[in-house]
Amino acid sequence: MHEKVDVFICGSGSAGLSAATWLARHGIRCKIVDSRSGPLENGQADGVQIRTTEIFESFGIVDDLLREGYHNVEVAFWTLGGKAGGIERTRSVAASYQGLSHLPRLILSQARLHGMLLEAMKRFNGQEVDYGYEVLEVKVDEEKANDPDSYPVVIVTKKDGKEETFEAKYALGCDGAHSTVRRSLGLKMIGDSSDSIWGVMDFIPLTNFPDIRKITVVQSEVGSVLNIPREGGSMNRFYMELPQRTVAKQVKLEDLQATTRRIFHPYQVDFAETIWWSAYAIGQRVADHFSKANRVFLTGDACHTHSPKAGQGMNVSLQDGYNIGWKLASILKGQTGPDILNTYTIERQRVAENLIEWDKTWVKGMASMGKDEGGVLDVNNKIDFSEVWVKSEAFTAGLTITYDESAITWAKRSTQSLAKNTIVGMRFPSAKVIRFCDALEMQLVRALPSDGRWRTMVFAGDIRQDEPSRKLSQLGQYLFSQHGPIQKYSTPGSDIDSFIEVIVVLSGERLKTSQEQIPHCFWPVTGKWGVRDLHKVYVDDQSYHSGHGHAYEFYGVHPEKGAIAIVRPDGCKS
Repeated sequence: MHEKVDVFICGSGSAGLSAATWLARHGIRCKIVDSRSGPLENGQADGVQIRTTEIFESFGIVDDLLREGYHNVEVAFWTLGGKAGGIERTRSVAASYQGLSHLPRLILSQARLHGMLLEAMKRFNGQEVDYGYEVLEVKVDEEKANDPDSYPVVIVTKKDGKEETFEAKYALGCDGAHSTVRRSLGLKMIGDSSDSIWGVMDFIPLTNFPDIRKITVVQSEVGSVLNIPREGGSMNRFYMELPQRTVAKQVKLEDLQATTRRIFHPYQVDFAETIWWSAYAIGQRVADHFSKANRVFLTGDACHTHSPKAGQGMNVSLQDGYNIGWKLASILKGQTGPDILNTYTIERQRVAENLIEWDKTWVKGMASMGKDEGGVLDVNNKIDFSEVWVKSEAFTAGLTITYDESAITWAKRSTQSLAKNTIVGMRFPSAKVIRFCDALEMQLVRALPSDGRWRTMVFAGDIRQDEPSRKLSQLGQYLFSQHGPIQKYSTPGSDIDSFIEVIVVLSGERLKTSQEQIPHCFWPVTGKWGVRDLHKVYVDDQSYHSGHGHAYEFYGVHPEKGAIAIVRPDGCKS
């Protein structure tokens, strides 16, 4: 008999671990395997974009990330024009503009990032990765796949020289650019490699270059370098453009070091120690299909590849896993039907395609020294890649993703004008609010952890006034009635907030508003002891220590009109 599992995850990269963490958060066991003998030790990626930091916050594991990561605060741009034909600083900009997010961009080894997810999985439900498994083949019985209770996916593996076969309800191909899962299913990567060859190395620099501890873009006639200061205070990563007609397989470490010295002239750069290095051709490809029979799903490099210089690979891969993870969990817990899986391809394939097109422009602009080559020129006819960088801040942060209309994204049925700064299909942004019951100052998204629940965000206005008070009372009567959505979709015997949680955000003066003015249904009885949960009501008001959050203004909600926003389990406005 073959072992049967609900979810089989091929690969423990960023996407695989993200999906497994969602499942573990729901208490669902999966089989996650990797061909390596143990966890990743030296990660190739290092850029942690803002959306990834927000996801870690939603899982309750952001504190270690913030403490250990290098905080990316400023970006410096250097181009040709200094003394003796060398480089000079032409601009410094903030790494992210004010209001983009309450969390920063970070630099941290992919290995450590994975370690945090591994720790979270184990803490949530004891989930661990099974190492030493080579995936040989993945097949789907498409006739069986029509039965939601079947195990139509067959995964053939090898461990310690012996074949083991598993049957699964669902499988994820998180096994990288050379994906066995993708090849087994007959899916293809569409696209090609550019003519640009780049090198990368992690090393301890000995240098008089003044911006060595800042994200730095250096462009000269010799080539370009992207400098990434790493965590710990001593190590840096350099991505560098290599001369035309370079063959990646023939590149030596000495070539990277020599190119670095030429690009940084007149500054000195020596190499105390080189920890890791590589050379590669830029490839921009996307899979022709992201799923098979809605039972096997490709994620990460298995379905999209692009350059690493904008720090997107690890982040977009992790977000692929984050997207499919909550959907699988909701099906396996009986909360939603399998049709929700159609939205994975609708949402993530568009993200990948947009990223590939953007990446082509980004790579060309960074490498170019002239307008004809795709560069952006300043008034002195010099390259000005800083403008490309600044205009791309929100995109590279992962905060411009907008999911298309689907069964769980309802832009066409929404009145966007009621909350004009929260866009349907985008992630729900965060503003500072005051928790009503205890005056705690907090970011509103802290009330929306990744625990599988949908949220109904009610911006009720000032309920000391008759009209807002009446509307809130009527809304509560509908939402919590026997025919309302909360009772309809809750599992019998579960807490009233177990699937749909209602969060209320009031305006007005907190100290002049009483608890009794808030209808009881918005502070429901929950939990083992039947205690009323007072932690679901917030106020947009002055705090004791850090001013006013102006949440209504931030979200574009008029206090007299109010608004309701539906937020999906992955934090996107539905």
